[in-house]
Amino acid sequence: MTTTDHAHDAPVLSRRQAILGGAFLVTAGTAIARVPHHNIDLLGDRKIDKLIPQRIGAWEFYSKSGLVVPPADQLKDALYSQLMTRVYVAADELPVMLLIAQSGGQTGVLQVHRPEYCYPAGGFTLVGRDVLPVALPGSRLEATAITATADDRTEQLLYWTRVGEDMPLTWVRQRWSVARANLKGDVPDAVLVRVSALTADREAGMATLTRFVQAMFASVPPDVRRFLDIDAR
Repeated sequence: MTTTDHAHDAPVLSRRQAILGGAFLVTAGTAIARVPHHNIDLLGDRKIDKLIPQRIGAWEFYSKSGLVVPPADQLKDALYSQLMTRVYVAADELPVMLLIAQSGGQTGVLQVHRPEYCYPAGGFTLVGRDVLPVALPGSRLEATAITATADDRTEQLLYWTRVGEDMPLTWVRQRWSVARANLKGDVPDAVLVRVSALTADREAGMATLTRFVQAMFASVPPDVRRFLDIDAR
């Protein structure tokens, strides 16, 4: 009796195993098919520090140090393909700090760090987050304006991010931009552009940063403007 029961059970177990095995294969095949393979990189093998001039409007390059940078965690090298930091000075303007970080490939695992992440990690408190439109020739750039304060430092920030062909204004939208591109099979590049000035006067600081951004776009060719802002002309 026992032998007969086992004989009847064996084919049932085999069919179940076959069905489960087939399901696992289909799932694995779907996952592989959805893995993004097409890299979109608007920078290519060019170097950011060669594309951004050392003179921008009234400002001239002064130094590479003094900026708040993304935390030196274990993901930093994998996260950024290039990271440029510069301080620009002008006779009748506030000094401006410029940071441009580029990642050659954005997935759902690694994404560019927005200032809302790296500044609090450096001990800053962020207040007054607003969207500040910056008029450019033939287009308008929507940048994020924030005031960062620490014990001995107040910094006015203006920044934006480009992910592939999107200009996300928030971390959630940035994640959605990456996910949408990945689902289409694309691995988009991304760039974070941040300008800042050391001043407690928010209005004066933002006015200075706006003029600097407008001068920067005027000083680079169309392909570099598109790398910085997909809508720029």
